[in-house]
Amino acid sequence: MARYLRPLVRGTTYTRLLHLWVPMLIVSVWLYIDMSTWWVPAAALVPAGLIPAVRHGEGVQARLLLTPGEEDAGISLSPATAWRDRLRTVLWLEIRMALGAVAVASCVWLPGLTYELVRLALGHAREGIPLLGEIQPHWSYALLAPLPLIALYGVVVGLGELVTVLARRLLGPSAAERLEALEARTEQLLERNRIARELHDSIGHALTVAVVQAGAARAAGDPEFTDRALGAIEETGRAALEDLERVLGVLRESGRPVSSRPTLADADRLLESARASGAKVDAELSGPLESIPGPVSREGYRILQEALTNVLRHAGAVPVRVRIDVGDGVLVLEVRNPLTADVPGPGRGSGLRGIRERAALLGGGARTGPDEGDWQVHVELPLS
Repeated sequence: MARYLRPLVRGTTYTRLLHLWVPMLIVSVWLYIDMSTWWVPAAALVPAGLIPAVRHGEGVQARLLLTPGEEDAGISLSPATAWRDRLRTVLWLEIRMALGAVAVASCVWLPGLTYELVRLALGHAREGIPLLGEIQPHWSYALLAPLPLIALYGVVVGLGELVTVLARRLLGPSAAERLEALEARTEQLLERNRIARELHDSIGHALTVAVVQAGAARAAGDPEFTDRALGAIEETGRAALEDLERVLGVLRESGRPVSSRPTLADADRLLESARASGAKVDAELSGPLESIPGPVSREGYRILQEALTNVLRHAGAVPVRVRIDVGDGVLVLEVRNPLTADVPGPGRGSGLRGIRERAALLGGGARTGPDEGDWQVHVELPLS
């Protein structure tokens, strides 16, 4: 029983009823002026619904009164941009007025009917609202008195649910708005994925260099080598902190430009970091690196960073051949090192997957794996 009475203590039940009453206030004023032209308010809603801003106003009212507190109410707050949305707004206004008329009539006549039944049960003659015919007073009408109130309860709750469903249907996002929201969500997911790759590449590279340097310094037992290793760890740590601050800045400011991200023009920093970690890096750079388009150059830098990180992490201080070739509309980036037994270290293959994802997003391709006794990372990215 309590479950059926719960709507009586919910504020939403009464805000929905208020939502139906609001348009009837204007209609009541008009009917007070001229009862014979009751159809004029309904006709006036047609041109009103065609105004784009009306859809926005109706959406605001519906959210405040029909779905208060719901974040995903399924009701749009945007003005109408297409004729389909305007026609839906017109239909909504007409239905809202019709349901409002039913709600007002029910709230007036059903309590009045209960009042008349109580009077008849008490032996008084019928008076007031002419709902009943010529009948005689009798105590049995007391048994019927609650029925209009029960009907009123059903009408109020039922109309509230119905108008909410219709609002979501007629004032809900259009196909274009849903597509726009989906695109925004996709962009957000892509941005999060990009930030995750940025953190993996930059911070992972710095930690790998620091681990390799620390291990080499402990094994060497040479104070001079230890000083050089500590210097390399310090420099790599500073660079990692700069990258971390930049990535966190992107999280704080969604509109922040990406022009501050490192590019292949800064590749020397990566090569020197790898050399400082003990790797013998032989680099071959051909073509104008500064002419590479920004997105390609930035992603190329991260690919090179991840490839060198994998060498240090899994192969250690081994000879590394790096080739960066710019020409014929394609950027070729290749990193090769001798195949050795895997060196234990962190990582579960997400770096290589990130390299392939970066290349695919730019319309290029990546090959990773053994090749003629070497481990290679070979990436080709279109420059156009």
